[in-house]
Amino acid sequence: MIEYENLKLLNAPFQEEIDEAVLRVSRSGWFILGNEIEKFEAEFAAFNGNKFCIGVASGLDALALSLKYYDFPEGMEVIVPSNTYIATVLSIMQNGLKPVLVEPSIGTYNIDPAKIKEKITKNTCAVMVVHLYGRPCDMDPIVEICEANHLVLIEDCAQAHGAKYKSKNVGTFGHVNAFSFYPTKNLGAFGDAGAVLTDDPEIANKIRKLRNYGSSIKYFNEYVGMNSRLDEMQAAILSVKLKYLYKINQHKKELAQIYDKGLSNHLVKPLPDDESIYQVHHIYPVRTTNRDELKAYLLENGIKTEIHYPVPPHKQLALINHQCKDWNITKGSFPIAEEIHETELSLPISFFHSKSDIERVVTALNRWQN
Repeated sequence: MIEYENLKLLNAPFQEEIDEAVLRVSRSGWFILGNEIEKFEAEFAAFNGNKFCIGVASGLDALALSLKYYDFPEGMEVIVPSNTYIATVLSIMQNGLKPVLVEPSIGTYNIDPAKIKEKITKNTCAVMVVHLYGRPCDMDPIVEICEANHLVLIEDCAQAHGAKYKSKNVGTFGHVNAFSFYPTKNLGAFGDAGAVLTDDPEIANKIRKLRNYGSSIKYFNEYVGMNSRLDEMQAAILSVKLKYLYKINQHKKELAQIYDKGLSNHLVKPLPDDESIYQVHHIYPVRTTNRDELKAYLLENGIKTEIHYPVPPHKQLALINHQCKDWNITKGSFPIAEEIHETELSLPISFFHSKSDIERVVTALNRWQN
C-alpha cells in the first residue's frame, strides 16, 4: 500500500535529533515562552527573509491575530479567495468582519488578481491571499491593488513554506503574514502550531502581547488578547526540522517532476514552475470529472489519495447558517471554486515517498480509463 501520508516515516530521518530536542526541553523545566521559542522565531524569520516572527498556537490563530492587530470596525470587509480551506474564512469571521469571496484562476487555483478590483467597496479593509497547494499567488498585481486602494495585505502561507515569487519568499509581500506548522505541512510540528511574520516592529510588538492574553508583563494586560502561544516543545522540534526544509522541498519537487513528465494528459495537472514561480508542492492536485471513481480505482490498486477540499467555503453548512440580514457569504456565483472542489484529487507526494513509489502511481494512473 502506498499511503498518502505517514508521519512516522516522514519524521524518521530527523527522529534522533528530535528526541534530543524533546529531552532537552523536558529536562529544562521551562515549557512556555522560553529560549526554544526565541531561537525558532529568530531562525524562521531569517529563513523567510522577515525581521520578526511570532510563534502562535495554530495557523488559524496566526490569521486571526494578523487581523486582530488592526482592530478593524465590526462589519468591514476582507477579500479572500473562494477556493481555500475554511480556516482562512473563519479567521475573518472571528474578528467580526465579512469575508468577500473572489474566484480563483482555474490554472493556478489561486485568487485571480483581475477579479479583486470589482469586489472592492468603501467597506473593504484588507485582502487575504492564500498560496494554495504550495504555489505562490501572482503577487505584483495584488500588491499594486492594495497600495492603490490603501488596503492591508495579509498572506496565508500555511501550505507554502519556502515557496518563492520572483525570488522572494512568500510571506514577505504582506503587511502581516501567517504560517501553519500542522504536522503534515512541509515544515510540520508534532501538533498544532503556527507563526505570524512581519517587518513592522509595531505589529510584531502588539501581536506578541495579543498571543499572551494581551500582556507582556505577567498579570498586567494592555489588550483584550488570547492564549495562543507556540510552546517550547514544538519550537524545539521545528528548529530541528527547519534545517531540513530545503531538502524536503527539493525532494517533493523531484517527485512532482515525475508526475509532470509521466502522467498522460487525461488528467489536468498543476501548472509547472515558470520564471517567476517556485512552488513547493505541499499538495500535488490533479483534476478529473470522474474524481470519485479515480479515487476508488487507485485505492483498489493500493494507492491512497486525499481530496483538498470536498466542500468549498460558501457551501459549508456552518457558513450557510451564519448569515445576517445585510450579508450572505453564499450570495453570488462561484463556479470555478465549485469545479475545483468537485474535481480535485491529491496524489501522494510526501517526503517519505520514494521515486519508485511515484512511478508506480503514474503507471496506475496512466492505465486508468477515464
